[in-house]
Amino acid sequence: MSTILIVILVLMLVGVLPTWPHSAKWGYGPSGGVGLILLILLILALTGRL
Repeated sequence: MSTILIVILVLMLVGVLPTWPHSAKWGYGPSGGVGLILLILLILALTGRL
């Protein structure tokens, strides 16, 4: 379950990068937020709490 969640979050992170035409005006806010969630979940998965 945690592996699927991490894969989905990585895909979300790639989707909100400002290099794509649909997200060019968003800036770095969405990718920073998704990156932070991804980092927290990665730490929880590595420590065994997820």
